[in-house]
Amino acid sequence: MPVTYDLPKLPYALDALEPSISKQILDLHYNRHHRAYVTNLNAALAAQAEAVANNNLVKQLELQSIINFNAGGHINHTLFWESLAPPAEAASNSLESAAPTLHAAIVRRWGSIDAFKAAFEASALAIQGSGWQWLLELELATSKDQDLPKGAGRGIVLGIDLWEHAYYLQYLNNKKEYLTKIWDVVNWRTAEKRYKLRDQEAVFGALAPLTGNL
Repeated sequence: MPVTYDLPKLPYALDALEPSISKQILDLHYNRHHRAYVTNLNAALAAQAEAVANNNLVKQLELQSIINFNAGGHINHTLFWESLAPPAEAASNSLESAAPTLHAAIVRRWGSIDAFKAAFEASALAIQGSGWQWLLELELATSKDQDLPKGAGRGIVLGIDLWEHAYYLQYLNNKKEYLTKIWDVVNWRTAEKRYKLRDQEAVFGALAPLTGNL
């Protein structure tokens, strides 16, 4: 039997990220989109196991792109939920107080936090179509669709979803406003842990036992 994956439990309520992310968007994003990635991944893995048992190499090749897409969607969204925190925790979750090591590194790399945010947002706004914006250690990177960025196994500090389903119902086509508002709900404690430890467990959290060599 192939391994099956479950939709992870959100670490906060559906309305906990308001006003940056509305309850309606989070509900659809988590319960519809992320759930679909998990469902489709499990179905593709089951079909792949059957294809392997039947020595059907053509079918295995056909399924690989489906597995890649949905596995990426599952991993990326799990990382995304863990990268966010309710704005009510902002006082104790500021970049400077919750992530002093990362804060100092960002200032050394970009000169200021404002300059870092501007560079991050500019990179995100340059994505054509759907994708993700990443901070990998101290470098900015993007990935298309549900691809993971290169070096994801060790380097992910922060990832932001730039698919339309992440923002359109609330911000319409104003990705700039979405990016500006999402800083209010970034979980800098998680970012600090990922940056300082830079290992599978720190990066992937609950997914660590399942990541393999990503």
